[in-house]
Amino acid sequence: MISHSNYSTSPVSEFLLICFPNYQSWQHWLSLPLSLLFLLAMGANATLLITIRLEASLHEPMYYLLSLLSLLDMVLCLTVIPKVLAIFWFDLRSISFSACFLQMFIMNCFLAMESCTFMVMAYDRYVAVCHPLRYPSIITDQFVARAAFFIVARNGLFFLPVPILSARLRYCAENIIKNCICTNLSVSKLSCDDITFNRLYQFVAGWTLLGSDLILIILSYSFILKAVLRIKAEGAATKALSTCGSHFILILFFSTVLLVLVITNLARERIPPDVPILLNILHHLIPPALNPIVYGVRTKEIKQGIQKLLRRL
Repeated sequence: MISHSNYSTSPVSEFLLICFPNYQSWQHWLSLPLSLLFLLAMGANATLLITIRLEASLHEPMYYLLSLLSLLDMVLCLTVIPKVLAIFWFDLRSISFSACFLQMFIMNCFLAMESCTFMVMAYDRYVAVCHPLRYPSIITDQFVARAAFFIVARNGLFFLPVPILSARLRYCAENIIKNCICTNLSVSKLSCDDITFNRLYQFVAGWTLLGSDLILIILSYSFILKAVLRIKAEGAATKALSTCGSHFILILFFSTVLLVLVITNLARERIPPDVPILLNILHHLIPPALNPIVYGVRTKEIKQGIQKLLRRL
């Protein structure tokens, strides 16, 4: 049994996740919509992946990048939501030391991978609109393979130190995490050691990677907009913008939820502490649920592929 005394010196071997410490009665009401969103996210992304895999017309670089995004969404959902629902339904609050830090790594790393994937997709759209004749020679299957390797390697190397730094801390006091998931800040503040460097590293790594991705995305779309405004042919500008519409909507979903989450964390002294916890959970659910739906509704080729898949069943 782990002691919760502030004066205990016994090492921590597991943590207890306390969702919504001030409003635990919310859990029963939240479990149903979260479950439905989780099923929607998993089902929609699985359908999209199967459709792209089976439909030969979708074996193109743009759809391979979309498949990568769907895989990242599914991993993030599976890393976070089943544990949250287990807490809500069965009161399974304990999480082992190693599982907590593994969850921390996947959440940080895969979130940055998604941001990097959006950046690569923005470049794909930039080439398609601004250099259409060169698109087949630039955006190839080899380009997608190299981009996927870069996405995994960059973010894996940058965020591997986050759980390592947290795991090396001494946890000799309270083991109760006032959160539904093992975020770095929620876990490290339980340590007896100085966590200044731990927090500084995550802050610098996170804002360096996500910030650089956002700058490159903005640059890509500024060039796209500049090129579209030069088009004189009737209907050509609309057609060019429509090729970017779905991707731009996905970036808005991702960025808006992330921005709201950051703002609420910065203003956590002015708002109830349960609000950032809820937003953190929703950030792992809403974009994954909406991403495949947006592409399925707005992209004719994917819509036709899904219809063919449904006829086979």
